[in-house]
Amino acid sequence: MRIDQAYTDNGDGLVLAVSLELAAAKWKVALHDGRREKPAVHTVAQPQAAARLQEVLDLIEAHKQKWLLPADVRIAVSYEAGQDAFWICRALQTRHIACYVVDPASIPVERQKRRAKTDRLDAIKLVVNLRAWLRGERDRMHVVHMPSPQDEASRHLIRDRGQLQKEVLQHRDRMRKLLVTLGCWDEVGHRHFADRLAREEVKCHDGAPLPPEVRERLLRECERLSLAQKQLAALETTRQASLPAPARQRCDDLARLKGIGEVGASRLVLELFWRGFSNRRQVGACTGLVPQPYDSGESQVDQGISKQGNRRVRALLIEMAWCWLRFQPDSALTRWFNERTQGTGPNRRARRIAIVAIARRLAIALWRYLKDGVIPEGAELKST
Repeated sequence: MRIDQAYTDNGDGLVLAVSLELAAAKWKVALHDGRREKPAVHTVAQPQAAARLQEVLDLIEAHKQKWLLPADVRIAVSYEAGQDAFWICRALQTRHIACYVVDPASIPVERQKRRAKTDRLDAIKLVVNLRAWLRGERDRMHVVHMPSPQDEASRHLIRDRGQLQKEVLQHRDRMRKLLVTLGCWDEVGHRHFADRLAREEVKCHDGAPLPPEVRERLLRECERLSLAQKQLAALETTRQASLPAPARQRCDDLARLKGIGEVGASRLVLELFWRGFSNRRQVGACTGLVPQPYDSGESQVDQGISKQGNRRVRALLIEMAWCWLRFQPDSALTRWFNERTQGTGPNRRARRIAIVAIARRLAIALWRYLKDGVIPEGAELKST
């Protein structure tokens, strides 16, 4: 999250605020210039993306004329982050219209047991919050930091690799479970298994041939497994070469540390360190590994971590933290972990709680390492 865009008026402070409540079939558009009691709300439902966006622009121009706004009036548009990602924001920015993508969870809502919620009400609330945010009330909403098109596209390299790897494991697991039902314990991961299956050399527990239906299903699974393996191998060949030079350099720097592999470094750079951070608190908040206390009156409860931000990064950092303890035993982070868990004995819950703190501290240490070249205290580099 990032909220560093500053509000500057055009002399008289007049701003035409526009909010978009996005849905697949239609968009709700709310417009407010601050000089009337209620915003104007319209619905656009063009079937094509370009036509729907153009209808929004036409609405903006129509209300500029209807409300007698200056031709150079400042226009600010906002919408919630979701499946539409950032294409709307980029399209508006090319037309010199300020656009802000908002974290939906940051918008305050009423706390009644039952509250009215419609797309119209959401669009109105969003445009009201946008005007307040432009006046400097930064607690009304949080604006998401938008990646560059290259940074956003590069993520698909590592995400596609993870999906292909998952599909390979799923195919093998399904094949193994099918064979177990017939008492066949053959190793499905062997490269010659498909050939043996085609020659009908895979048998049941009593030496009988596999049922034709099971055999045909296994053959189809083998074909899908072979395709996923070929795609994964091709992606591995081109992945490193396809990365932009700055990202490749950051991956190489991270991979120099013991306990961090090439794939883990690439995932961390493409998912987290594609953007800049101003301080360690921003790093912790972006990973969602910061504690969320509940302290009200006599009630003091630890609610656990916030779990905001990218869940892939959070899971990756937990895995990296365990690897760090193993391969960096003399580092300050490992010593910190051992000091707080050495008296817990077989209490695994205490270790799982402590590893979350290690993951947060590791993310901050790696950010400082990439930003300032400061090697984490006590950490060792791989021998070249």
